[in-house]
Amino acid sequence: MSKIRGVGWARRLPVGAGIRAGRKWAKEHLETLGWNRDAPAAADAVVLAVSELITNAHVHARSDAELVLTWDGSCLHLSVHDHSPRLPQPRAAGPDAVGGRGLALVDALADHWHTRLQGDGKTVTACFHPPVDGPEPTA
Repeated sequence: MSKIRGVGWARRLPVGAGIRAGRKWAKEHLETLGWNRDAPAAADAVVLAVSELITNAHVHARSDAELVLTWDGSCLHLSVHDHSPRLPQPRAAGPDAVGGRGLALVDALADHWHTRLQGDGKTVTACFHPPVDGPEPTA
């Protein structure tokens, strides 16, 4: 099979019904790239980041989330767009806090991440590289 040079998928996830669906959707697309088989730890990191970023969109922005996965051959870009212009602010969550760790998790899991303001809200994008010692994802 030939190596994928670039591919992307997008899905809208409504408030109140999107987090579980987003994780399942991401897992299915990671499977098509071979990440679940060849880089399971990286695939799990992406799915956890999907969950955290969709939760942030639903809880803090009170917005539907647009989830986009893009593989460019070296980085899997995970982008979540919401309709709030407020930039995410990492918080220091105490040991008994129920929330406040989402961005810290994304920061720990992703190779890098950034936020981009847009006219209709913001997009948070995290980049995940497959492990260098494992095979490159294929179709």
